[in-house]
Amino acid sequence: MADTKEKAKAKSAKAKVQAEATFSKETYMTWFEQMKLMRRFEEKAGQLYGQQKIKGFCHLYIGQEACVAGAVSALEKGDKWITAYRDHAHPLALGTSPNAVMAELFAKATGCSKGKGGSMHIFDKEVGFVGGHGIVGGQVPLGAGLAFAEKYNKTGKLCICYMGDGAVRQGAFHEALNMAMTWKLPVIFVIENNGYAMGTSVSRTSNVTELYQLGSAFSMPSFPVDGMSVEAVHNAVAEAAERARAGEGPTLLEFRTYRYKGHSMSDPAKYRTKEELEDYKGRDVIESVRATILNNGWATEEELDAIDDKVKEAVAESVQFAEESPYPEASELYTDIYVEKDYPYIMD
Repeated sequence: MADTKEKAKAKSAKAKVQAEATFSKETYMTWFEQMKLMRRFEEKAGQLYGQQKIKGFCHLYIGQEACVAGAVSALEKGDKWITAYRDHAHPLALGTSPNAVMAELFAKATGCSKGKGGSMHIFDKEVGFVGGHGIVGGQVPLGAGLAFAEKYNKTGKLCICYMGDGAVRQGAFHEALNMAMTWKLPVIFVIENNGYAMGTSVSRTSNVTELYQLGSAFSMPSFPVDGMSVEAVHNAVAEAAERARAGEGPTLLEFRTYRYKGHSMSDPAKYRTKEELEDYKGRDVIESVRATILNNGWATEEELDAIDDKVKEAVAESVQFAEESPYPEASELYTDIYVEKDYPYIMD
């Protein structure tokens, strides 16, 4: 038994070395800074929510940073991104200003959704981020629709569509997968399986707990991915993107990840053990990337600390920007809405 464990450990170490050799110093440094920004931003958002500066719902991404960082490095400018309501990290990694995201959380006019969307409805067309969406599973057919537009317009671009493990129980998920596979749409469906749909574990919602297997009903290429490894995420997304751009259609990826906080800020997360949480924290992806950088001599501890300080400063600046920004004018209630002026029942 001991011999088997040693072989497995050696194999794992070898695979890690090979994975690290695949990526450059620049890639690792970018990952480190991106994930530090996500983490520090979300930590500050949690503090501000407790101070009632941020109202409504607030779903933090702490622990899941690799799911975004690895995908950003694997995709191209012009690709479309869509996700559910745990949506602060995606635009930050794509290049949206932390000021604009924080102002949106404060419901200020300078927010990236003009203060009208709040935490769950972040949008930034400039970086290809087509929203956070509050309706569970509602973004899945929208992701297929975005991919249809890219195919129709022959752009060579694709859509990556994120969802939580709870969303796969929605009928719209299966309908979207069926249509995407039938029409060979350039879409990457990503299930961010953090183990719990709100507070309900995956094993309590279905007999199928290997969620990537759900794609087999549509003969869709489907794979499990270590969502706590930024390298594994990059490789899986890059492979799926190659298929999509070649006209071979969609891929379903199950990112097996973990959120360190509750479902939302109002969730004490009593449905899981402290041991489980600490086990995942021991696999923290930011610390893993930090170790790789240090082990390869690409940066010193002091240089990485300087990056962390730079990120903290950017987050502090975003808070000040949000605090000092105005709320939307009351007249904004009547903008950005659908109106059919000649509809017979609209009164003057």
